[in-house]
Amino acid sequence: QVQLVESGGGLVQPGGSLRLSCIASGNTLRINYMGWYRQAPGKQRELVATFIGDRRTHYADSMQGRFTISRDNGKNTVYLQMNNLMPDDTAVYYCNAKITAGVEWWGQGTQVIVSS
Repeated sequence: QVQLVESGGGLVQPGGSLRLSCIASGNTLRINYMGWYRQAPGKQRELVATFIGDRRTHYADSMQGRFTISRDNGKNTVYLQMNNLMPDDTAVYYCNAKITAGVEWWGQGTQVIVSS
């Protein structure tokens, strides 16, 4: 089992920045993928960015350039730096840890609201 706890969401004005954090605990050694998804009201959950293995990263096309995923293995933490936020980025952001397809865990989510 893996437990994931997100933090860092909040209200930010358009053009602003936020950094989300996700702390993993439990059987983290078996995790092969760890990253971020988001779900906006009325929309399906979508990939934002993820680590593949320890170092490779993959971003959704629309997130490339504004969002940066990073990690601190010593703290079992993955971060998502979000810059130049836009109202369309308003969503609940979820941390995800996966061993393989069908074996994954989700955090409780952290709300990001981009509004003036």
